[in-house]
This record gives sequence, C-alpha cells and structure tokens, in this order.
Amino acid sequence: MIRSAKVDDIDALVAIENRCFDTDRLSRRSFRHLLTKAHAVTLLEQSANAVRGYVMVLFNAGTSLARMYSIAVDPDSRGQGVGRDLMQAAEAAALEQDCINMRLEVRRDNLASIKLYESVGYRRFGTYEDYYEDHMGALRYEKRLVTQLKLDMARVPYYEQTLEFTCGPAALVMAMKALDPTIELSRALEIRIWRESTTVFMTSGHGGCGPYGLALSAYHRGFAVEVYVNDEGALFIDSVRSEEKKEVMRLVQADFLEEIDQVSLPVHYRRIALPEMRQAFEQGAIPVVLISSYRIYQEKFPHWVVVTGFDDRFIYVHDPFVDREKGKSVTDCMNMPILQKDFERMARYGKSGQRSVLIIRKPKVAPRKAAASKRGKR
Repeated sequence: MIRSAKVDDIDALVAIENRCFDTDRLSRRSFRHLLTKAHAVTLLEQSANAVRGYVMVLFNAGTSLARMYSIAVDPDSRGQGVGRDLMQAAEAAALEQDCINMRLEVRRDNLASIKLYESVGYRRFGTYEDYYEDHMGALRYEKRLVTQLKLDMARVPYYEQTLEFTCGPAALVMAMKALDPTIELSRALEIRIWRESTTVFMTSGHGGCGPYGLALSAYHRGFAVEVYVNDEGALFIDSVRSEEKKEVMRLVQADFLEEIDQVSLPVHYRRIALPEMRQAFEQGAIPVVLISSYRIYQEKFPHWVVVTGFDDRFIYVHDPFVDREKGKSVTDCMNMPILQKDFERMARYGKSGQRSVLIIRKPKVAPRKAAASKRGKR
C-alpha cells in the first residue's frame, strides 16, 4: 500500500535512509522540514506494519516542473517492484499538481537505479561533476509526463547567475550563446554586462539591470535587438524610496535612451503578446523577459528569465537563479514549464504592471570576427 507520509513516520524514514545510503543522507531535521514546510510530497510503501520504501517529490512554485528529490527502498524489499510502484505514484502525484515534467539526479555508479529510470521512460539530459559528498558525479534524467503536446524548443545553454543582482546579464548571455556559439559563458562577461546595463539603484541593494541597458549590451556585441516596454516612464522607480536615488535612475535611463536613439535600436512602447513572442521565437529569435519573482519565490523583486521553448499550453524558460537554500539545483531551473496563462500574469512587475521583453536575434557578423578585423587595422 502506498500512502502519504506523516510526521509520525520520521523514525521509519530515517531508518530506511540510514540502511540505504552511506553519504548524502537526509537528516531527521530535513525530513521534518520537508514534511511540514516544503512544497513537496512524500509517499511511503507499506506492507503490514513495515515501511519498505519512500519517494519524495519537490514542486517548483509557479511552474509545472517536479523533481524526484529522493527515493529509497529498504534492502530487504528490493527486487519486488517497490521502486517502480513508488515512481508511478510519484508521477501521479506530480500530475495532480499540474506538473508535466519530472526530473531527478542519480549517482553515476548507481547502475540499478539508472536501469530502473531508463526502463520507465526517463532520458538522460545532462551531468553534474563532483555532485555528491564523496565527489561522485551525478547523471540528470527527465521524463515528460504529458506526451500529447507539440513542443518547440531551442537549444539554449544554461548559465547560473553568480550574484543576487545579475539575473539580467545571466539571462542575456544565455540568449547570446544560443545564437552565437562562439560567445564564452563566464563570470567576467556576466559582471561586465551588469556594469554596462545597471540601473545603479534598485530595491535596497545593488542596482539591477533594465531593458535599455541590456539591449545596448547585446547590440554592442553585434546582435540585433528589439525592445518592448509598456511604459515610457522611468522603470523600477517604485522600487526605491529616496528621491535622490530616483533622480539618478531617471538620468541613467535617459542616457540609455539617448544612445538607443543614436544607434536606431527599435523600441516598441507596447505589450508584446505571447503569440507574437512565439512567432519571433519560431523565426530564430530568443526572448528575454522581465517577470515578478513573487509567484516563484514569494519575494517581490524584478527578475529576468530567458525563453527556451513553447508548446500549446506552456512556455519554457531558463531561470538563472538557483535557490539552493530551499534545496533547488540547476536541474530545477532549466527549461521550466510555466502555463501560458500563469506566465502572462507573471511577466509584469510593480504596482504599475511594468512589462519588458527583449527579442534577441543573430548577429549579422559574428562578434569575434568583427573584433579581429578591427585589431588588424591598427
């Protein structure tokens, strides 16, 4: 029998954990947190009075992505189909939460589990080196739980932001790398773009990046860029209280707009609809979109993501922020499926509902070649 785990089951869960794993064990405290506070479900397989195994699934708030965080079968109960039954129950629980993708990580040397995952339809899509406590690498697997949707995806390499205020540069470098493989993903490039495009002030910390500065950073690297904003006023002004800081933000934006006018970079003062964004994507462009992080992280700050795909119901994005304090990994942040109706509500920020989208297209001349040509003329 498979049932939901309760706090009273922690002793049994800890016992199985200790019998199954030598490293990377979940502690009693972790089990209690995951059972009582996390956006997760834990299922037990119980025969008579004995718990024979468990599976734990984490859900990403605001998305339709689930992650099989942990699965364990008591050694005395292996070879009896317990693991397969738990996986089926986990997938059913994910579907009840409107999740369409399940992801997981597994040790490279766990051949029995790898065989099980592949036998029930999981496909390998990546690796982590030095992932576990003993430095063993991990294989990443994914299964699409709903198969009838037609998916249109672009191969966008993933890059994790390294500072809390560099989501915009991180999203932009992912888009540029997808369009020009010669771009090197690096922290140096991430910070350089932040320096070029920062608003100077935002909320209570370092300045984030607005659409105009990011657009110019992409333009100066040879990319074609279109900017869509629904507000001609100064962006993110409501995120600061100081009038002096607001004035600085207005001056920074005015300077960006003056340069944008000089280089004739197209700016559209209107909202871009999802069908229009999808059409640009299908023609080879990569959209970079400003969202409110509240629906995902329950914190109200502007946040940039890069679009990686569409299907009939969902939009897929790479989120450069990995909330490791809540047990998230890069696996949770790649190609995150979000219902289109939810994304429409998410893709706005602040009381005024500011919307910003960059449409990035391939450069006419590869940036590296252009740079080499200039050096040759000196």
